[in-house]
Amino acid sequence: MTTLMAMGKILTGQIAIVTGASSGIGAATAVALARAGVDVLLAARREDRLAAVARAVESVGRRACVVAVDVAQPGSERLLLDAAERHFGRFDVVFANAGYGLERDVHLTDERDLRALFEVNFFASVALLRESARRLRAAGRGGHLLMCSSCLSKFSLPGHGAYAASKAAQESICRAMRFELLPYGIEVASVHPITTTTEFFAESAARSGLRGGTVPEHAPRWAVQPPERVADAIVDCLRNPRSEVWTSEIVRLSAALFNACPWIFDLILRREARRRARQLAHEAADAAGAPRH
Repeated sequence: MTTLMAMGKILTGQIAIVTGASSGIGAATAVALARAGVDVLLAARREDRLAAVARAVESVGRRACVVAVDVAQPGSERLLLDAAERHFGRFDVVFANAGYGLERDVHLTDERDLRALFEVNFFASVALLRESARRLRAAGRGGHLLMCSSCLSKFSLPGHGAYAASKAAQESICRAMRFELLPYGIEVASVHPITTTTEFFAESAARSGLRGGTVPEHAPRWAVQPPERVADAIVDCLRNPRSEVWTSEIVRLSAALFNACPWIFDLILRREARRRARQLAHEAADAAGAPRH
């Protein structure tokens, strides 16, 4: 009995929907869920990548369903939920993970790029969790809804204002939904990864017209984690529900300190702003073929 209590809820036989499941945190979470006994509907735009993740899910004895979809398209949330109900008969867990980054000063970010970022990161996630909640309530059963937010939902950085704003909006929505839906047995949580070794940063840099690799060059080693660590924390949250999922106590406590004492964060940001200005100047010089100074 003590062992069962320590393990928390039993997940075997549950059905999960994971968006952004073709790589990174989404793919790692799908495999971690499968190892916990969960069948998974995998959603993303790249069907070939989804097929590889599906094979990994099936290799541990669980069922997988692949749906190639752009979550920013109207009605994508109904398409995904309909697919889960048609293929598996129901769904129990929904992880709205699809999203992308943008590294650009706010005053240099045009309206189109800003709206596109929010369409994917915020509005698509809200639409999926909102429709999921409606169906779970109508079916009279509980469930678990999660959004992949970020540690930057708690504090922003130069060049990441638009992205951080979309993640802060996700966190606020999840916090309200958690207590709106608790009376119906539906759990809601926001997930707050720190720097994670995925293709996220390379894609963000490419979208922003910058150079970038798997992780930012200036990221300290202690603040970099593999996607599997985030995935394991999500599975633990499903077993032992809580409002926020963190994988770094140092960053979580730092975020609390920054909000309690903004002047401390201001000192850090001044240094970061100077570092970033030098980096951008070097990249501009390289692009123009001019010598660095």
